[in-house]
Amino acid sequence: MSGGLDEADVRRVVTTALEEDLRYGPDATTEATVPRDAVATAELTPRVRGVVAGVPVARAVFDAVLGDDYAVLAERADGSTLGPGEPVLVVRGSVRGLLTAERTALNLLCHLSGVATATAAWVAEVAGTGCAIRDSRKTLPGLRLLQKYAVRQGGGANHRLGLGDAVLIKDNHVVAAGSVTEALRLARERAAGLPCEVEVDDLDQLAEALAAGADEVLLDNFPPEDCARAVRLRDAASPKTRLEASGGLRLANARAYAESGVDYLAVGALTHSAPALDIGLDLR
Repeated sequence: MSGGLDEADVRRVVTTALEEDLRYGPDATTEATVPRDAVATAELTPRVRGVVAGVPVARAVFDAVLGDDYAVLAERADGSTLGPGEPVLVVRGSVRGLLTAERTALNLLCHLSGVATATAAWVAEVAGTGCAIRDSRKTLPGLRLLQKYAVRQGGGANHRLGLGDAVLIKDNHVVAAGSVTEALRLARERAAGLPCEVEVDDLDQLAEALAAGADEVLLDNFPPEDCARAVRLRDAASPKTRLEASGGLRLANARAYAESGVDYLAVGALTHSAPALDIGLDLR
């Protein structure tokens, strides 16, 4: 699979989803109403405009259910923007197989496309500011890699994928360590080589983090005007440190935050609250 999808992760998600749908037996409705030898063309088509993500994942569902007993007639690449009636994917195969796979394929495709569409809206809102939209670990259990892939398809950037690929010192870590400075010292000593970010609650903590040489600083619940002050402080004390705004962010105020000069907006809603893109499967 292309575009940074982890094939093993896709197989795991698809297998789990299909087992959930088929745990009580085969598709009773389809087997009762559809002749065994029926063949048809199925179009997966958006009902509203949006950015597509998860086409290879939908195909993996059809692969799992139909094996080699279907053909792809047309497909659009992930990251494409499509309007109502523009097919994302067109396949031809056994009607029984297509209908058995339908809901699982659509569940994944609609959800991931919803994440990509939401991300694209945030990216468009801050266009031209130099600020990137970044996700968080506020993902649905079991779907993190797919959701973060969808964020990339919408033009966003990924933060850490898990707990072990970067250091993010939050308020409770600071309390446990005793101070921002001590938490950073311990992180550098015991997690050497990993990128290191620290969360701060006010400008005094920011000054401490900058003096300690933090790679990145997360500005927690700073209003836009305080983000601008933080940028000025950063530029004077540690120009290479990147700043990330988090908390209180909405699409309506995204540009105000981006224009403050921060490097990233951390938007957990991209993955925990994105509405599904309405895509349907129609037999022809």
